[in-house]
Amino acid sequence: MRGSGALLHPGTCTEVGEHAARGRRSRAVIKICFLITGLNTGGAETMLYRLASGLDRSRFDVKVVSLTGHGLFGARLEQKGVRVVSLGMRSGPMSLLGLWRLVSMLRAERPDILQTWLYHADFVGLIAGWLAGVRTLAWNVRCTALNTAYRPWITYAISRLLARLSRLPNVVITNSRAGQVTHEQIGYSPKRWEYIPNGIDTDEFRPSSESRLALRDELGVAHNTPLIGLVARYHIVKDHDTFLRAASLLRSHKPDLHYVLAGSGINRANTPLNELINDLDLQTHIHLLGERGDISQIMAALNIYVSTSSAYEAFPNVVAEAMACGVPCVVTDVGDSAEIVGRTGIVVKPGNAEAIANACIELLELPADQRAAIRTAARDRIGSLFSLATITHKYERLYNDLAKRQRCYDFMS
Repeated sequence: MRGSGALLHPGTCTEVGEHAARGRRSRAVIKICFLITGLNTGGAETMLYRLASGLDRSRFDVKVVSLTGHGLFGARLEQKGVRVVSLGMRSGPMSLLGLWRLVSMLRAERPDILQTWLYHADFVGLIAGWLAGVRTLAWNVRCTALNTAYRPWITYAISRLLARLSRLPNVVITNSRAGQVTHEQIGYSPKRWEYIPNGIDTDEFRPSSESRLALRDELGVAHNTPLIGLVARYHIVKDHDTFLRAASLLRSHKPDLHYVLAGSGINRANTPLNELINDLDLQTHIHLLGERGDISQIMAALNIYVSTSSAYEAFPNVVAEAMACGVPCVVTDVGDSAEIVGRTGIVVKPGNAEAIANACIELLELPADQRAAIRTAARDRIGSLFSLATITHKYERLYNDLAKRQRCYDFMS
């Protein structure tokens, strides 16, 4: 970024110049620094973990820096051999000491590419990268709801500021087409957009008859009990209320159904959630599992996965994870959910409990051969379009291109 006095502007090398630039490389390995706000549970954090763990170590040297703490994924990354540093910043105004530590680290590390994840890291990374002389910066946008109804005012303000600064990074990566449209509407106009959706490990998320039996044993229900699930933290945008109201409507048609909810805040201590469960008389059919580390097993045990999100979603990992387990999905038309499921599931409008209930009935009443075909098609779709190997390769190609452009710029300057 700073070294040459300005951010990198993509250029074109001649064949001779490109060859000479390759010959002058000081190292073959591309050094990448990932900067993220934190490493607790979340879609961005999960994708960062999968990507940093899966990049080809012979070609990419990866370091992950968390502005806050190690969180859930810090230790997991270290177990995979990825270097992790936590700066210990607190929420609120930017810590000058934390910023200086980041600048010093970047100067010492001299990464070829600084890729930031989430708005706060985009902003801090822009400043620190400029001060440290990092020459290639990639931002990453990963949501579709940009208003104070769903986000803290400081995040809202930063997103608007970043829109004005969006010409400065070399590329802005988006994990959803809906997310790109949303950010363009608020003024994002980068030199380059790069669409790379999330990737799913289809070895971890796969059909499993053992998981189907194990979860039913844990819940204390018969092995043939149909299960409908929602895996999401307790938050207004996840719209658990609509899920529960759909479950209440389903009881009169399918009284043998049970419902599995998992995620942060999904427990008996959650008063509003449990009051609604009691009001709808669902106590004996709703299972609150809280935050779990065995999501792949839970997904594989379901008959149907339902996403009731009302906003904010860009690329919901959980939908693709369920599909990779061969589970048909009912999703609201939010973010890229409809594009993910394609023809393997049913898409409804947000907030419509009756439509969700009807969609579940439609899937449950399909003949056995059609249900099997949908399960196979769902898994095949994830494997062909959104597998972790496919998405990791897309990132690797992007990093190679960014490094090549920087070498070209160095040669021509």
